[in-house]
Amino acid sequence: MKVVLAGANGHGQHHLRNLRSLADRGLVELAGICDVRPVEVDFASPLQSSDLGALIEKTGAEITIICTPIHTHADLAVTALRAGSHVLLEKPPAPSPAEHGRIAAAVAETGLACQVGFQSLGSAAVPAVRELIASGALGRVRGIGGAGAWERPSTYFTRSAWSGKRRLNGVDVVDGALTNPFAHAVATALALVDGPIAEIETELYHANPIESDDTSCVRVRMDDGLVVTIAVTLCASERHEPYLVVHGDQGRATLVYTQDQLKVEHADGSVTTTVYERTNLLENLIDHVRTGVDLLVPLSRTETFTQVLDAVRLAPEPLPIPERHQLLAREPGSDEVAYRFLPGIADLTARSADELALYSELGAPWTKVRLLVAGTPVADYEVRPDLPATDSPRPYLHGVRTLGGVEVTQVRPEDHVHHLGVGVAISDLGGANFWGGRTYVKDQGPAWLGDHGSQRHRAFSRLDDDGFTEQLEWAGPDGRLMAREERTVVVRPVGEAWALDFTFTLTNLTGAPVEINSSATKGRVGAGYGGFFWRAPGTSTARTTLPGDEQAVHGSRDRWIAMSGTDPEGRDWTLVFVQDDGDAWFVRVEEYPGVGQALAWDRPLVVEDTLTRRVVTIVADGRLDHVQVAELAAEV
Repeated sequence: MKVVLAGANGHGQHHLRNLRSLADRGLVELAGICDVRPVEVDFASPLQSSDLGALIEKTGAEITIICTPIHTHADLAVTALRAGSHVLLEKPPAPSPAEHGRIAAAVAETGLACQVGFQSLGSAAVPAVRELIASGALGRVRGIGGAGAWERPSTYFTRSAWSGKRRLNGVDVVDGALTNPFAHAVATALALVDGPIAEIETELYHANPIESDDTSCVRVRMDDGLVVTIAVTLCASERHEPYLVVHGDQGRATLVYTQDQLKVEHADGSVTTTVYERTNLLENLIDHVRTGVDLLVPLSRTETFTQVLDAVRLAPEPLPIPERHQLLAREPGSDEVAYRFLPGIADLTARSADELALYSELGAPWTKVRLLVAGTPVADYEVRPDLPATDSPRPYLHGVRTLGGVEVTQVRPEDHVHHLGVGVAISDLGGANFWGGRTYVKDQGPAWLGDHGSQRHRAFSRLDDDGFTEQLEWAGPDGRLMAREERTVVVRPVGEAWALDFTFTLTNLTGAPVEINSSATKGRVGAGYGGFFWRAPGTSTARTTLPGDEQAVHGSRDRWIAMSGTDPEGRDWTLVFVQDDGDAWFVRVEEYPGVGQALAWDRPLVVEDTLTRRVVTIVADGRLDHVQVAELAAEV
């Protein structure tokens, strides 16, 4: 049977070796190679061209193997099918459901076959595990966990233009740990279960300086409630064979899918281990074309995998893992990093598989964004909070503390559950509530309107111990994007205290000027809150403000104001808020302790294109007086 190979370098060499073996057995003839570079072949004399359609026509190839970059799969598969050739398509089949659908349409249109190269699905171990589950031999199955921990050098992520990319020249690539090197773990786990997918959760991280993820986990909840959790990394100190474990209340089955080895631990304590045969997927495709035998991995069998890939594609950009959580192995005699290792990562992936838990649920230290001043932790940042819509979900700083360890923020206090530490909150941006709680209605008062928006983290362009620059999206209650935000947070020492330098720039995406309103602009005098906001602990006592009392500072436009209090252990703290934009200050002391901007103090603020504001907050131990506060404020 005549075969054309598209993509003969890199992983394509594996296919050349397989073709040599099958050619020796008289099953195939390598008739052509489609590549942008000439390829040497010592077992055949194939025609070579960079035009796949013309090559198939010229050679009369009945099968085309496509082993090219992920983002080229759909175009080449459709070309091959329409040229009259069956296809063996490397995994992952496509970078999105739309591209997957294009291939499926060509399969239906031509009546030809498309086999996807998930080699692990050619193993007889897969139906054996399915039979174990269906027979009840493992009892009630609560979930399937998967773990994979490999080491990869830094050069792995620079081996090609698309390596380590989520997109290339505006085209989706989705080359991440879950979707490429460990795609077999995901696909094999999904092949063990039935039914549609109900929910997909992803956690994506990278230790290497790449776009995509090198350390990630995904949890898939099927429609029947069964859970599949896969945790993988390319930052282990050595290779660990990836595996899947089926958790039943009467037994446990572990499949090392790279070795086709299945170990079953029975309720009576007995253990059986079996190594199964694996069918070569190209041979299976040849048999399908010749005799009509069923394909082992038809394109339709990979639809749920593509759903998971799409969840990864659409997920926020992977979070960088700070170098303080890494071990770096450098090239001999050079500062170049050869490998990046995450200590304990192999054990962590194993725990995920065992507990069906995500990295953040297992307490991995690099899942937290933590800011440090001179090595002292001073704040955490909640990137993707799990909050009700009525809180207007948004990222926020919490656990903010003085260098002496006094906590000076509060999250979801009973008096205002939508107060979230330190962040940006606006009660009315273009009619959407990005503050949380009830919305003030003119001549009526506060009311629940179902108008809550949300702020969504998209990516960090910088993340270090001393701060970050973050891209966020502001979506209205209908999901429509209303604004984009760039948020820059930097921490630094200031004398015996430290400063939180918080800048945000909102870009209007509505296509027209947008108004920022407040309860005050709708008739509630003094309630002009909206912008940067800091919620201090309501448990603090003896709360005071400078340069005057609450009545004096509330609504003032001074460059700085300060608030002090005493925590339940009797420790004093002081916050000094400094601005240069001339906004009114919104201040609460008696009802609850909080300080923020009032962008719309007594009249709407119209944003044509962008709005930028900066507030620097000095966080100090002790109760500072006017002179001390003024001196600190002068330093920022």
